[in-house]
Amino acid sequence: MRDFYNISNNSTYIGVIGAGECTEEETRLAEEVGREIARRKGVLICGGRRGVMEAAARGAQLAGGLVVGILPGNSRREGNPYLTVALATGLGDARNAVIACASDALIAISGGYGTLSEIGLALKMGKPVVGLFTWELTRPGRSFAVHPAKSAAEAVELAFHLASL
Repeated sequence: MRDFYNISNNSTYIGVIGAGECTEEETRLAEEVGREIARRKGVLICGGRRGVMEAAARGAQLAGGLVVGILPGNSRREGNPYLTVALATGLGDARNAVIACASDALIAISGGYGTLSEIGLALKMGKPVVGLFTWELTRPGRSFAVHPAKSAAEAVELAFHLASL
């Protein structure tokens, strides 16, 4: 039986979002992000499938972390093998709103339009988003809507900091 660390209402939940298919570099970054979240005793929330989601989940699980996958379909079996908890929602892409709502902060790694929708939903909900080689969104007269990071460690540090504000 796995020995989980104590999860409470005070735990920090970090969403990791990105494409279902990714490059080797994006895979490496996502795994490192997952490991760093687990080392800080955070809970990793993701879409639970392949690509960035699977790589981050793998990194977190190998570091002893807790990983929750919010799946689009009706079956827990569609989740990747690194999830601690697989939640089948039957919501399709609407599950992106659940991921954004459940997270205290999100880290976007690369990604396409699905990732952009998650970023938009998170920002609309007032959740901070840290970006690693992803969409750069700005508004006139305001700082970055997506906080840029240059490394996995910097992204996780910034996400935990922003989640605590």
